[in-house]
Amino acid sequence: AERPWVCMAIMAAPSPSASGESAPPPPPQPLQYSLLLQHLVGDKRQPRVWDPAVLGGIPCPPKSEEQKMVERVMESCPFKAALACVGGFVLGGAFGIFTAGIDTNVGFDPKDPYRTPTAKEVLKDMGQRGISYAKNFAIVGAMFSCTECMVESYRGKSDWKNSVISGCITGGAIGFRAGLKAGVIGCGGFAAFSAAVDYYLR
Repeated sequence: AERPWVCMAIMAAPSPSASGESAPPPPPQPLQYSLLLQHLVGDKRQPRVWDPAVLGGIPCPPKSEEQKMVERVMESCPFKAALACVGGFVLGGAFGIFTAGIDTNVGFDPKDPYRTPTAKEVLKDMGQRGISYAKNFAIVGAMFSCTECMVESYRGKSDWKNSVISGCITGGAIGFRAGLKAGVIGCGGFAAFSAAVDYYLR
């Protein structure tokens, strides 16, 4: 007998809309894409520590003082210049022997061009030309490598400008022995050649 009165009391209770007070709307739920962006690039992004052991790589042990010293020596300008000098000597010698081998005038005496040179004279001429080319290539390689290393250390950058500047300095220094005009031509030509080689290698 009490249940109808309870239902009537509930129905008679004023609702918020009937009393004139509107309930605040629920806040809109953020999109899942926005939540994902917050975790990837937003404020909720957590820094991740890359551990080679976790990724399956080989952990790198700390370098010893001997290894650091060897790296400093190999990255120094004198070592680079010496390495370029040795490489230029070998390359120049091979180039000189090659050019002497295809030259038909190797071993011939200008005073007696009709005399056939001997094998010893031909080998001697080839060796002299190879040594001459080797010396020139070694000097140019050492100058270019040392100049490039100094320019790179001064600028603090590793780009194509280092090759162009060092090529201009090297070519100008070599050509300046024949005069100012030859120095300018050598600077421009060696700089263009260095830029082309650097562009091809990069």
